Amino acid sequence: MPEIQAALLADVPQGEAREFAVAGREIVLCNVEGEIYALQGMCTHEELPLDGGEVDGTELVCNWHGATFDVCTGRATGLPATKALETYETRVDDEGRIFVTLPG
Repeated sequence: MPEIQAALLADVPQGEAREFAVAGREIVLCNVEGEIYALQGMCTHEELPLDGGEVDGTELVCNWHGATFDVCTGRATGLPATKALETYETRVDDEGRIFVTLPG
């Protein structure tokens, strides 16, 4: 599985989902107390972007219809979404670069 640089740690403020294009995929990165989580960039409810959604603790809130997801597991935690988001492994190096591992 390829590991691809997605962003810099400084580009992902705590409390907000930020979208990045990674190898042609829309990915949102979420910073939860310094831990970076990567999820598919489109809500499973209506395929609208999660970019700019609020991150409250470990919960991501979609700006469009209020669906909520667990950023650690991708699990849908609040309606109207019922399907989980795809998640991706992340790594932050000593220089603050965020890498995402995408399925091969």
